[in-house]
Amino acid sequence: MASPAIVPDKGVFLGRAQLPGYVYPRLVTLRDGVVTDITTRAAPTARDICEMDDPARYVAQAEGAAVGNVDDIIANSWAAERDTNKPYLLSPIDLQAVKASGVTFVVSLLERVIEEQAKGDKSKADLLRADILGLIGTDLSELVPGSDTAMEVKKTLIERGVWSQYLEVGIGPDAEIFTKGQPMSSVGYGADVGLHPISTWNNPEPEVVLVVSSAGTIVGATLGNDVNLRDVEGRSALLLGKAKDNNASASMGPFVRLFDGDFTLETVKQAELEMKVVGEDGFEMAGASSMNQISRTPESLVAATLGDHHQYPDGLVLYLGTMFAPVQDRDGEGKGFTHKMGDVVSISTPELGTLQNRVRLSTECPPWTYGASHLLRDLAKGGLL
Repeated sequence: MASPAIVPDKGVFLGRAQLPGYVYPRLVTLRDGVVTDITTRAAPTARDICEMDDPARYVAQAEGAAVGNVDDIIANSWAAERDTNKPYLLSPIDLQAVKASGVTFVVSLLERVIEEQAKGDKSKADLLRADILGLIGTDLSELVPGSDTAMEVKKTLIERGVWSQYLEVGIGPDAEIFTKGQPMSSVGYGADVGLHPISTWNNPEPEVVLVVSSAGTIVGATLGNDVNLRDVEGRSALLLGKAKDNNASASMGPFVRLFDGDFTLETVKQAELEMKVVGEDGFEMAGASSMNQISRTPESLVAATLGDHHQYPDGLVLYLGTMFAPVQDRDGEGKGFTHKMGDVVSISTPELGTLQNRVRLSTECPPWTYGASHLLRDLAKGGLL
């Protein structure tokens, strides 16, 4: 598959940009290759638009002012030193909670467990795989978490001494849902993404991110990098917050594509994500994640996050997880993959475009200083509240 454009040439898009002359982010859309400012008092935040009955229709019909060619704004967003006198993109969401789901692709999870338990012995791997396939047939992707068949697989794995907390959320009845970051903390296209400096084993996670209203309606999707610290989480699942929620550790963009007649949740379910990592040392790694292999439906993951048991009055975004597992050696045989500073991570799919970020330490990324209180005060000063 050829590399998609940064932004697809069709669709209804919602984004946020920093524009000259404004201290607060402006809401933007795309029209014939031109970024257009659609910020109004009726809808001053991305949250407000996503709470509407038909966000795509509103954005498509909203009056606005052209602010620049999308290619020029993308280029400035990607520049190592952005020109603050010109527009550049931000994360496309604002007041929504930032949530994520983990271990949502059984096919890759079970293969990793099989490989880990076999410790390089192909005969042991074949035996364990045969046990599992004997229970569920020839397609691991058909295993439905929480089903009777999944519980039989669980029993078999326990008998073989390979049960773990990750298998529990991978094939058990309850999905893993966690807080990836706070509202206003995510970064957008071209921004640096951050790694906690204590980590020496980490990786990108290419994912589709759903945009969900407070009523639980899925209104659109964007691309995301759920930056992960494998060594920190590997020490203890209780360190998940430290492994996942750090300065600049959640990226999204370049835009939210809103659901309309041509782009729907069914489109998302068939999305094929490609990822590429290019290092300053010349290292390159490619990966992929097929949404049609996901073991828990996007609807079920949203239902596990939001409902009578938990409300989100400003809506939320939900990372859907990935089947990508980085195993390519970087610094020598058997050492596997980990990031180095300056790595460029590109995540692409034709329906949503391309999200690109550079990797830095979280302590060296621009600090997160502009929160919800700052946005609301600035909108009030600008006469938008």
